[in-house]
Amino acid sequence: MIPEINTILYASDLGESARPAFVLAAKEAFKHNAQITFLNVVEPASDATEALLDGYMSHGSVQEMRQSGMSKLKALMESRIEQFYDEELQNRLPLQHRPLARIEEGPAAETIIQVADELNVDLIVMGTRTRTHSALGRFFVGSTAQSVLQLCDRPMLIVPLKS
Repeated sequence: MIPEINTILYASDLGESARPAFVLAAKEAFKHNAQITFLNVVEPASDATEALLDGYMSHGSVQEMRQSGMSKLKALMESRIEQFYDEELQNRLPLQHRPLARIEEGPAAETIIQVADELNVDLIVMGTRTRTHSALGRFFVGSTAQSVLQLCDRPMLIVPLKS
């Protein structure tokens, strides 16, 4: 039995070189008439960073700065989605479902899996950069993608990206 793909989670670090992975996620969404959720995971600040910020700013100011940063990231994600639509889909049929933008804070691999479980996604799409060109290095994918691949029980599409 061929599994149906109705929901796709595209996890990205928002890097400019991540576009090929989003293109493949969009192609899969178009092919299967699926909903894409574009996820960016922000690693939490270390305890040392939190202590340093608390030493210079009030707790309320730190929270306000965090919320402002998250809002800016979400706006950047939505802008990238719009840019993708304008540049990649101008002469094609649009996706049936507009991609959703989502930002979460936490350890990257665990958070991606948590969101995938919460949304009950049928496919996770991620890009990965090879950090080395050695023969041994080509056997490994990026640490976050590798962790998700090892810990997750959902189908994944891993896309090699240029550094």
